[in-house]
Amino acid sequence: MSLQPPPFPTLPTTPDQEESIDRLRYFRLTSFFAGVIARIIFWDLLIGRIWIIGPIVKNRRPARFRRIARRFRFLSVRMGGVMIKLGQFLSARVDVLPPEIIAELAGLQDEVPPVPLEEIERVLHSELGDPLRVFVRWEKEPLAAASLGQTHRAWMRSMDNPTVGVPVVVKVQRPDIEMLVRTDLSALRRVSGWVMKYKPIRRRANVPALLEEFGITLWEELDYQLEVKNAERFINIFDEDDGVYIPEFFTRFCTSRIVTMENVEGLKLTDLAGIAAAGIDSKQIADRLLEIYYKQVFEASFFHADPHPGNLFLRTRPDRPHSPSDPMPFDIVFIDFGMMGRIPDKTTELLEKALVSVTTRDAQALTNAYDDLGFFLPGADLERITVAQERVLDQIWGRDLL
Repeated sequence: MSLQPPPFPTLPTTPDQEESIDRLRYFRLTSFFAGVIARIIFWDLLIGRIWIIGPIVKNRRPARFRRIARRFRFLSVRMGGVMIKLGQFLSARVDVLPPEIIAELAGLQDEVPPVPLEEIERVLHSELGDPLRVFVRWEKEPLAAASLGQTHRAWMRSMDNPTVGVPVVVKVQRPDIEMLVRTDLSALRRVSGWVMKYKPIRRRANVPALLEEFGITLWEELDYQLEVKNAERFINIFDEDDGVYIPEFFTRFCTSRIVTMENVEGLKLTDLAGIAAAGIDSKQIADRLLEIYYKQVFEASFFHADPHPGNLFLRTRPDRPHSPSDPMPFDIVFIDFGMMGRIPDKTTELLEKALVSVTTRDAQALTNAYDDLGFFLPGADLERITVAQERVLDQIWGRDLL
């Protein structure tokens, strides 16, 4: 059954809605963000405008932002759910947030606390029955913990190998995650309404619209059966490509809350020392990734939208013909197909125009393509944006981006 994105009420209005969210959690989240907004208003909009104190307040702004980001990180780790997902998303927005906030939130990529084993086993029982009927052995310590679920190594029972089993990875959804997501999105919608009262933000971004899109993506990620379908479509795209590997999904043991798939561990893209030791050419990796994503975006209009180092691996292929002096052949392995992008035909055409605009150094055409894609709010000064685009193109022109 596919989960449909529910409405995001700012406050529950019916008894059913009251039961569907955690009121205490809702209050804690809205209180935290209200405090952050109040501090920013006090220091930056009130005290910061006093001519004698203003320069001091401005100089101390990075330290204040760092403290706010640290408090948000602690809150996210403690409460889990959407807050960790939001923090991880913000930690990658180096184009929007100041570096002191990015540095504090970066730790959220590795700080997700695991769910206790007994709670995971309860989910397994409810979805698959007795786990001992399915798995020969199950590792108690999680392989990885994420905001919506966590993965464990296991060995699946097999007629061909009944005593040892087939090595698999099992992703299990966190208990009660649907209620947590509903609560967190409700709280964030209230906060987005507060943020939009500030004119500089209102002029630059439609925060409620971004939140709605974020919410839809989250609900799709919670449907693990949809993830299996996404993986099957991805496999079809790269069916004849020897350089891309997608693990096998054992659909008999996949449900809306459980995914059982082949164990395909390998080198992380960030393990530069390991890559060099394996004899893999890093430039070939960059070239290959560019080709893979070009095919996803411009040919298939369907792409893996969560390519962080935990979801992409390298697997050496010494079995492929190569001379000792050549770099080691490799596969790029994709896992976790919960967050996928789908591109309408019209959008693909506009993206192609944007790409051609960059290669032909046409700032005006690039601005027009971005405008047609809906990147700008109504009333944006397209002339000034075009001038800025020209400066960027001048800076990057002739450089090797890889």
